Formats: sequence, structure tokens, C-alpha cells
Amino acid sequence: MSKEVSSVSVLEKTHTVGQWQSVGRYLSVLGAIIVFMLSINLLSYSFQGLQEDIASLILSVTMNPFIGLFIGLLLTAVIQSSSITTSMVVALVGSGTISLSAAVPLIMGANVGTTLTSTVISLSFITSKRAFRKAISAGVVHDIYNIILVILLFPLEYYYQTLSRTSLWLVNTLGIADPEATSELVYLGSFSADSVDNPFMSALGNHWMVLLLAFSMLFFSIKYISNVISHSLIGESKGKVKKYIFISPYKSFLWGGTLTAAVQSSSITTSLIIPLVATNKVSLGKSFPFIIGANIGTTITALIASFFATEVAVSIAIVHLLFNLLGVLLFLPIASVRRVPIGVAALFGRLTLRNRLYGFLYIILMFFIIPFLLIYFNQ
Repeated sequence: MSKEVSSVSVLEKTHTVGQWQSVGRYLSVLGAIIVFMLSINLLSYSFQGLQEDIASLILSVTMNPFIGLFIGLLLTAVIQSSSITTSMVVALVGSGTISLSAAVPLIMGANVGTTLTSTVISLSFITSKRAFRKAISAGVVHDIYNIILVILLFPLEYYYQTLSRTSLWLVNTLGIADPEATSELVYLGSFSADSVDNPFMSALGNHWMVLLLAFSMLFFSIKYISNVISHSLIGESKGKVKKYIFISPYKSFLWGGTLTAAVQSSSITTSLIIPLVATNKVSLGKSFPFIIGANIGTTITALIASFFATEVAVSIAIVHLLFNLLGVLLFLPIASVRRVPIGVAALFGRLTLRNRLYGFLYIILMFFIIPFLLIYFNQ
């Protein structure tokens, strides 16, 4: 009898500890979200204060849309987070440092740069020929999909400003932006660029130090939220992934969007499917709608960052959403259209089966050497 009582007592204590751990996890995520919002505000503030120092440099660099496109790609490939890149772009636009039209290519480039993670993870299967072919195909299909979107939509934006004009029209028509908003994104004290009332400016005494602090806060808050939520949502359900997610294209799409919006990282969710495809548990065709959904889910970070912001800051977040929504409309409804990026990815997988060096060359050329050379020669 005493043993039964003690076992019940242990179970109750374990349950209580588990509850407190869950509460602590939720509170820590809430704190990280507050830090994230504050970091966006600080970025906007520091950009305003540094306008004389960096505005001319940023404007000259982003004046050429092609350079802006490859800077977005290169920056995202280096820091491995499109969420961080798009949040910084929202802050740049919100502070008036760059225009909406100059920011659109940066967003497009970030969409391509974020695909590096899944491609790199696919290289971990290099010791097995068959698994490597499937893994590299699953890794590059996200790249190919976003590259096709850029090829289709970049000329429309370049010549007709299709995305930027549509986003401005939506913001004005729906009244999304705060009409009272200034270039400061969130009101957390006096954040005027010319004021020393900002506690961070008073403590650090330098706009460059505030910028460094803001970027650090942005990076670690997004990474922390991503790690905690991905462990809670994905880590506990790996065994159910195949059964519940990939039943139909539309269900796969919804799961991709939902999970990515929750963890704020398409890199994590798209990397999740690499081992599933490599081990033949899920076909490449069934995994592709999930990737399309992940592209939608990753836009949530920029939308959050633009809360209570200026019209143009909200507009660039809407541009990010529109860019990926157009991809959904083009590829999700028609199976034959979906087969285009899937077929190219499968072909690349067969090429890497002949020579695995192709996989490494693709990553180095696509994400680093080609963007750097194009930026250099287009100056």
C-alpha cells in the first residue's frame, strides 16, 4: 500500500514539475517576443541616428535592384535566417533609410538565401548514394522553387512595381497601418533619433553600439523562440509526421505554413523533411506542398515586426506575403506545374549521384561566389 501511495506521489510531483516547466517555457517565449519587438524598435532608432553615416551607403547599394537582390541572398545565406533579414528590412524602411521599391529586391533575395540550410543538411547523407540523391533533391527543390518565383516576379517589380504598388493599395484600402505612426515602430519610451532620453542611448552613448545591441537582441530572440517552439511542436511529433502531414497536397501545405509560422523559421521546418525523403518515407512530390506552405509561414515575422508601424513599413511586410502567395497560386493548384521544380530537383539529384562534388559546388557557387561577383560587377 505504501508503495502505491509513494508511486502516486511521485507521479503527482512529476506532473506538477511538468506544468511549471510548461508555464516557464511560455513565459520565456513571451519575454523573447517582447525582446524581439524592442529590437525592431531599436534598429529603427539606430538607423535614424546613423542616417548621415550609413544612409548614403545603403541607398547607393540598393539603388541597383540587382545588387539589392543578391545582397538579400548573400546576407541571409550568411546569417541563416530570412526572418532576421526581413525584420531588418522592415526597420530600414520604417526608419526611412531606404524606400519601399528598394527594399523589395532584398526581400526576394532573402527568400532564396534561406534555402541554404536544407541544402547543407542534405549533404549529411553523402555516405549513401541512394539516400544522398533523394536528400539533395529534397534540399534543392526549395531553392529552385524560390529561384523560379524570383525569375517570374522580379521583372514585374522592376518594370511595373507590381508588388510594391499592390501592397500600398492594400494597406491604404484596408487601413492596416496606424495613421498616427511615425518612423518609430513601437512606442517604448522616447526614441527620437535626436534625443538622449532613450535609456539605451544614455547607457551606451553611441548609435553604432545601439545598432549592435539591437541586432544581437533580434538574432537571439528569434533563435530562442525558434528553438523552444520547434522542440515543443516538432520534436514531440516526429513519428506522426508522415501519417498526419503528407496525406494530401493541401493538408501538407497547411501544415508547412502553420509549423513555420509557429517556429518562425522555414529553415527548421524544411530541413525536417530532408531525412524523410532521403529514407523514402515521403516522396519528393508529396513534400513539395509542405515547402510552399513554409514560404507562407515565414512571412509572419515581418508582419509582427511591422505592427504599429508606418505605411511603408507595413507595406514591405505585405510585399513579402504577396510574393509567396503568388507562388502558392501558381504552383499549388495544378499538379503539372508543381512537377516543374520537382523535376529539376530530381534531375540535379541524379547528377550528384554521378559526382557528389556537384552538391558542394552548387552551394558555394549559388549562395556565395555568384552573388558576390554579381554585386561586385554591378556596382
